[in-house]
Amino acid sequence: MPTLSTPDQIVHLHAFAGYGIELEYMIVDRETLSVRPLAETLLVDADGQVVNEVDHGALAWSNELVAHVVELKTNGPAPTLVGLAERFHGDLIRINERLAEEGAQLLPTAMHPLFDPSRETRLWPYGQTEIYQTYDRIFGCRGHGWSNLQSMHINLPFADDEEFRRLHAAIRVVLPLIPALAASSPYEEGRASAWLDGRLRYYRDNQRRVPSISGPVVPEPVGGIADYHQRILKPMYQAIAPLDPDEVLRDDWLNSRGAIARFERQTIEIRTIDLQECPRADLAIAEVVTALVRAFYEERLASFEAQQATPTGVLAALMWQAAAQGSATALGAASLQRLYGIDHSGSLQSVWLELLSRLDGLSETAARTIEMLLVRGPLAAALRTRLGEAPERAAIVETYQELARCLRDQRLFMP
Repeated sequence: MPTLSTPDQIVHLHAFAGYGIELEYMIVDRETLSVRPLAETLLVDADGQVVNEVDHGALAWSNELVAHVVELKTNGPAPTLVGLAERFHGDLIRINERLAEEGAQLLPTAMHPLFDPSRETRLWPYGQTEIYQTYDRIFGCRGHGWSNLQSMHINLPFADDEEFRRLHAAIRVVLPLIPALAASSPYEEGRASAWLDGRLRYYRDNQRRVPSISGPVVPEPVGGIADYHQRILKPMYQAIAPLDPDEVLRDDWLNSRGAIARFERQTIEIRTIDLQECPRADLAIAEVVTALVRAFYEERLASFEAQQATPTGVLAALMWQAAAQGSATALGAASLQRLYGIDHSGSLQSVWLELLSRLDGLSETAARTIEMLLVRGPLAAALRTRLGEAPERAAIVETYQELARCLRDQRLFMP
């Protein structure tokens, strides 16, 4: 995951002074799209040893948990999001060239539509195996919520307690709008799901054995860092203690809300964004989400008090409607209209279009890409338009092969 500091040189960046981006991809067969556990062929150090992470200049390649996924991430804080799409795309091309030697390639989107996790999962056997084995023992990691869950993470820094509480409040109210823009996981095991953002549903449910780990996914409001430890981390640690007596998982990354504090690097990590068909789309979404968070952080859309006062249940209900229905979801309640500065209860597509016109700092490329995505609808809706509710396996393979070409060509998918 992107690191904004190193142990020997801690750099406490101010809010929006740096960005960490992580993109996760499935490794699949070039012909059949069956998963291929080949991450170890990409993650080899100068001594020929398989490692968790390899430095590639501005980016790093890494792995967590399963052997058929590779992550690309900013190698430290990036000063701007502009230009990162091209950097990611360049490394993806390099990875695909290496994988081609094995008859494999990368597959975008947040869930593989044909993958059978109970049969095809292979846990990553290198590095932090004690952590992975503990997760597997407690929760069972051979399921969609663990081994078929590709996303983009955005890390936003904070320098002190005041920045933390304002950033946390702003992210909290932005989370419900994200699935309407970014849902890309409408199929599982060859069938249409009840969700356009099936990945987010699995993300919510994969640790239900200890409900306090994910809570309602939308985080509860907190008054600062100490309050965060008391209200969110402490109950979670207490709840898992009987299952984890050696405290292997006792760290802030155990938290599985949609945005979590990473105190080692002083960031809040947004984790609810489905991976798209190409970095052009991913980084455009990163720009617009970050711009909207900043607008709330600076209280240009609603006061800090109004953000904190919005009930978690109301925000979570909107997010889960958007995860199921995408941009067609109605904004609804007058309280939400006031929060987002919208004078109607229309669709989240119209809400995003209106908010887009008010946001500052978007690059021309990102603004144009987001406009195209809002007209098209989220990728999941475009896939449903192409494939329907009960697609044949051959049609799924053909369509997702096209998505692999979208990744190669850095272009958007159109139904």
